[in-house]
Parts: sequence; structure tokens; C-alpha cells
Amino acid sequence: MSLSMYQASIPVILQMFGSISAVLDKAAAQAAERKIDPTVLVNDRLAPDMLPLSAQIQIMTDQAKGCAARLAGIDIPAFADTEKTIDELKARIAKTVDFVKSLTPDQINGAEDREVVLKIGGNDLKLKGSQYFFHFFLPNFYFHATTAYDILRHNGIQIGKRDFIGQI
Repeated sequence: MSLSMYQASIPVILQMFGSISAVLDKAAAQAAERKIDPTVLVNDRLAPDMLPLSAQIQIMTDQAKGCAARLAGIDIPAFADTEKTIDELKARIAKTVDFVKSLTPDQINGAEDREVVLKIGGNDLKLKGSQYFFHFFLPNFYFHATTAYDILRHNGIQIGKRDFIGQI
């Protein structure tokens, strides 16, 4: 049995958003228990030259909706980057999940050979769908998911690898 592009992409995206959403729930609950203003978590970063938690989630959702749309050959929905609370970040994740779930296997399957064009530094980067997914999207998506997790863990939120992996 071969693996389709839909099977390789959409469930992976949905699993990680389930995990990150649950991690954000734990962060909100633990912040309330410890009487920590949750906006401290939303605005925190691992290093001065890194983006804060809010941007990590925004980039994750941008990457996911961009990937799903590019593989399906449709326009990418635009979201404003205005989230300032954990609830707003969770709502953005939910909106992204709704979009990703709206795509059908027929829209995604066969995308491994579809040309994907990215604008990087003002230049066009042309990739086959499979190259784009496995070598550009996945590393970026997991980088920002891991960084979001690390920001929360660095702030003492009690989460572990099982929380990051989530439901399989």
C-alpha cells in the first residue's frame, strides 16, 4: 500500500494542532493556578532575537494553511496576526484546523508532482509538492511547534514529550 499526499500531510497537521492546543490549555490552567498573567507566556521568547510564543503559533498556522492550500492548488486564506491571549491563539488554531479539514483527499492527492512556487527573498523557489512538503514545510512547522512548546516549558509549564506528540 502506498502513502498518499493527503495521508502524509493532513493528519500530521491536525495531530500537531491538537497537541499544541492541549498544551496551551495546560499553560492557561497552570498560569491561573500559579497566579501568573497568561500574557507573560504569550509574549515570552527563548532569546532576545527570537519571536515570542504568539508569533510561533501564528507562523505554525500560516505554514499549515499555506501548505494545505498549495498542495490543493487553491488560494491561501489570510489571517491577521492580532492574537494577544491564549484564547485568541487557540481560536486561530481552530480556524486553521477548520480550513485544513475542509480539504478533501481528491484535492491533495497527486500534489507530490504539482509545482509549488514560494517567494523567498524576492526570488521564486520552485519545488515539487513532495519536496515542498517533506523538505520545507515539515521542518518549518515542527521548528515553530517545538519552539512554542519550549517557551512554555522554559516558563515552568509542566508538559512533557507525551503532550507534544499528542494523540496518535
